[in-house]
Amino acid sequence: MAEAYTYILECKDGSLYTGWTNDLTRRVKAHNEGRGAKYTRSHRPVHLVYFESFATKEEALAREAAIKKLTRAAKLALIDTAEEKKL
Repeated sequence: MAEAYTYILECKDGSLYTGWTNDLTRRVKAHNEGRGAKYTRSHRPVHLVYFESFATKEEALAREAAIKKLTRAAKLALIDTAEEKKL
């Protein structure tokens, strides 16, 4: 079974969009071409600012639901924490 990803995209207006996918590269490209979620169609371009990898779709969906409940400040803190771990 393919990996599943939970992601956060930042839109050109600074808004954040959370989703899940099996193909992260294709999903970001689709959002930038206007084939992504209805919300991001009018807020292009978008860029990937956060993602997590999961073994199953169900795990990714559960994490997406948890992230969607976070406030903007908490999402930004999550992004900052992930960036610090990369360094």
